[in-house]
Formats: sequence, structure tokens, C-alpha cells
Amino acid sequence: MKKSYLKWFFVAGAGLLLNACDNGSSTPEPGPEPNPGGVSRYVVASAPIGSQGVADYLLTTSDLTQGTISTVGQGIEQDGSYRYYVTHKGKFFSLLYGQGNPGAVTTYALDEKGALQKTSDFQAETVHVFAPAGDDILTIRVPRSGNESASWFRINADQSKIVAEGQVNIVKLAGNGERAHFTWATQVGDKIYAPYMSIKGAAPDVFGTAYPDSSWVAVFSYPGMVYEKTIRDNRTSFIGTYFNNGLAVDENGDVYGFSSASASNAGVATSKKPSAFIRIKKGASEFDQSYFFNVQEKSGGYKIANQTYLGGGKILLYMYGNVNTATGNKKLAIADLYTQTFTWVTGAPDLFASSSASYNNNTVSDDKKSVFVGINTEAGSWVYTIDIATATAKQGLKVEGGAITAIVKVK
Repeated sequence: MKKSYLKWFFVAGAGLLLNACDNGSSTPEPGPEPNPGGVSRYVVASAPIGSQGVADYLLTTSDLTQGTISTVGQGIEQDGSYRYYVTHKGKFFSLLYGQGNPGAVTTYALDEKGALQKTSDFQAETVHVFAPAGDDILTIRVPRSGNESASWFRINADQSKIVAEGQVNIVKLAGNGERAHFTWATQVGDKIYAPYMSIKGAAPDVFGTAYPDSSWVAVFSYPGMVYEKTIRDNRTSFIGTYFNNGLAVDENGDVYGFSSASASNAGVATSKKPSAFIRIKKGASEFDQSYFFNVQEKSGGYKIANQTYLGGGKILLYMYGNVNTATGNKKLAIADLYTQTFTWVTGAPDLFASSSASYNNNTVSDDKKSVFVGINTEAGSWVYTIDIATATAKQGLKVEGGAITAIVKVK
């Protein structure tokens, strides 16, 4: 598998929660375009081909629909093997995956010309969960075996430093002899919803489970991160996928969670339930039993890989390409969570090796009519503009010199 595809699938006391404890500028690419009036600019991360010790180059543009940009002699180099990105409060955060070791967290802001300028650089633990919450970036380090506690950290977005941290015992959280392995975390009102998969956490079947057809969402207060309860269901499998956000929060405050129905035991797929969306209504503390969006059935047997919420109930789905299995090159679709309709995207390549990371959830156009997806094929890498209303894609910006790994909007 290509490095650009692999980089998004790397591993990362009393009661459940231990007490929380509070605790130079880079060279921009040449010739940046002006950024008048706070218009959005997009950071395109591109993994260079054949380079060692360079995770990505960061390129900036205000137009993803046309033209060409290149990593050759341009962009801001991101060192390491893997980087992941998130934007919050007008800042762009680049987190180094240290493969078990602490990694750099580099913060950038846009200057008056719309170019990225480094504002801080500090060390933090390697994590695989990271999401905006309140004034912070909430990160969680989740051990797959050995240590029974996951560690969480609040990185203040304005101060670019860790302001609080704590732990949660994931074996006690699971309560079934396995361990809770968080797939992501999402702020919902004044709570953090953290869906998890139940895993054995022991060789030779670390990610196997004896509980393939249950869903769990752990609820924590925020910012205190005090565990409150676990919301459970048994109509589909665990929510989200490893390193992919399984939850979408709509404008009404309702929470929709998808399952790929991809649980396994001893390397054999064991989920009996379909790949589907289930819902938690705003203010509710249980799943809504009246709602079940069977995407696998509506799509003709395909399972959900990951998602980007678009607004108004519309959601971009990355679907596994092989029918009735959680395998195969991805295909794109637009679904409506409200009407439970499903439409394949047309105009995109039938076969692509990898795409920009779906977890950013912020690559929707300013007018909310389009969503941008970076697609890498054997012929090259382009940003495709997908019209949300018609589910049609059009080839746009070409990215030369590397494979697109992320597209992040910064204002």
C-alpha cells in the first residue's frame, strides 16, 4: 500500500476517571495570494513522492476549483513519517505522530497575505484522537494493549499549550473483560461523546472482539472530563472506525453515529448487523429506537468507511468498494440523514488509491453548496468539487509532486 494511504491508519485510579490536573516563523510558499475580508483559505497537505523524513508539504490556496499547485520548491515542510491536522479558532495545528514517542505540535496562523506563519512549537504525547472542543484541542492517547488507562489532554488553542490532563480506565469502562478503544471524540453541547470499539487488547488478536454487534458511546462532562455514562445499542456494530470520526452533529443538536459493521474475531468478520446510522436526539441519554438508517441496504450491500457532515442533514460518505465487506477501494456517495436516501457520486474516478482525510469535517465550501475531496489516482492528484444537491463531481485543482493527504479550511 502506498504511504499516502497508510498514513491515516497508523496506531497510535478510583472509578473510571483519575482526577484531572491543570497544569520562529517558517518560510511560506512564494507569492501567496491576498486574503481580503477573512475569506477562507485552504491548506492542502501533500505527501511527497520518494522523500524520506518528510511527512507532507503544506500548500495554501483560496481556490480549489481550478489551476495547479506543486510541492516543488514550495510549501512548508512537515517532518516525520506521519502528520495529522486540525483547525480551531483560526489556528492550524500540525501534530506529529511519534510512533509511541512524544511528537511535535506545531501551530500556524494566517498572515495578512493569507500565508501560513508558525506561531509555536511544543511537544505532546502521540495520540490518535484529536478534536476541537470549547477553547481547546482535545486529544486522547489510547493504548491497544498493556496499560489499562487512556490519557486525555486539553491543548488550549489560544495558548498553544496543554492546560489539563487526566486518565480513564478503559478496561473498567468496557466492563466486559475487554477494553474500550476510542474511535474518536466529539463535543455535543457541554459534553464529550466518545464512541469506542470493544477489543481484546492481547496478541494474537488485539483488535478482535467477542462483542461484534453492539454500539457504545461514552459520555464525559467538559471541560472536566468526568465520566457520566455509556449510551448503548445493539442494532448495529461499534460506531466509527479506527482513526475516523463516527459521529455527526446536525444543526438541531441531534447526533448521528455510523457503524461499518466491521468487527472481527480471530481475523474473521463476525458482525451480523448491517452498516447503518443510529441517532441520539438532542438532550436524550439513549439511542432513538425509532430511527435506523440502513445504509447497507439502501446502497445495494455496501458498507460505510467514513463520513463528512455537510449540513442540512446531508452527509458525504466514503463507502468500501467491495459489496457486503469492509474492504475495497473507496467509493463516494451523498446521503440524507433526514429522508434516509442514498445517492452515488458521479463524475469522480471509479478507482482511486487514496483521498484526503475525512475527519477534518471542514472542507465544505463557504456557500455550503459543495464539498471538496482530494483524490489520488495513478494518473495524478486532483481536488474534486462535489455538488451536494446533485451528487456530481468535477475535477478541479491539480496538485503536483505528491499525493493529497488532507484539505483543511482556515479563516
